Amino acid sequence: MIGNTFFTRNNPWLKSFLVLFLLHQTACTSIVASVEPSPVDNALSAAESRRFKIEGEWIQGALLKGMASPATRVQFLGHDVFVNERGEFILGLGRDTPTPVEVLVYFPQRVEPERFVYEVKQRQYAIQRVDGVDEKYVEPSAEALKRIEQDNIALAQARQLRDARADYASGFIWPTKGHITGVYGSQRIFNGVPKQPHYGLDIAASTGTLVKAPAGGKVTLAKDLYYSGWTLLIDHGQGLSSAFLHLNEVLVKEGDFVQQGDVIAEVGATGRVTGAHLDWRMNWLDQRLDVQMLLPPAE
Repeated sequence: MIGNTFFTRNNPWLKSFLVLFLLHQTACTSIVASVEPSPVDNALSAAESRRFKIEGEWIQGALLKGMASPATRVQFLGHDVFVNERGEFILGLGRDTPTPVEVLVYFPQRVEPERFVYEVKQRQYAIQRVDGVDEKYVEPSAEALKRIEQDNIALAQARQLRDARADYASGFIWPTKGHITGVYGSQRIFNGVPKQPHYGLDIAASTGTLVKAPAGGKVTLAKDLYYSGWTLLIDHGQGLSSAFLHLNEVLVKEGDFVQQGDVIAEVGATGRVTGAHLDWRMNWLDQRLDVQMLLPPAE
């Protein structure tokens, strides 16, 4: 054999040949390792790009649904977006989402993200004046402010769940019937003092009126809070959650799973209110959504 030690030691010409042969093989290996991805890889990336899509209207307050390869990573508004095993994901646009916005997409077999830019329709919001509010809710005391801080921590923790469930996929129903007295995005002025915008849908109804789950999910909070009174949070999956405020009574407990249409609470007048009503709000992560955009017309 050419590689036998005896022959290479006693045959200088053959020894030189083997050295040159090994140098040639090393050079070829280096060339192969540095070539660009094959056209097949590029075609695969192009196919992944075509599969990526986001459906819905890009307008403040909207919930959007997307589709990608399950191995795709998506980032939006500073968040790593949950993409389930089927490649489904959702995005939320808050009340004050600017325009344009950028979605970063890391397709499989790519190191650098592809950037998708979308124009977000900006909305005009009404000014809503509310008088007759108990003064302690307009200018809270130092003790009340401490409680409010703890309430905000509890709310944030209740919204941390990132479950693969997609209970929202079947759509939403009205949780109760009544006259709409407050809408999403309006700037509220309590007793003449400007406050934060209103993020919910207010439905006036008498105390004790039953509240039904607008969609299925897991109960992550059932607690009496300073501003919102008896408050119930239901997680619908993938960072989407509903909050029901000012309840008279909560009829489910933390950890329960509910189905769409299940009775979950009673309308009340607890917390900062001037009368009995249901205040229903929805979050996608830290983005506050307009629930009325997800509902069928009221009957």
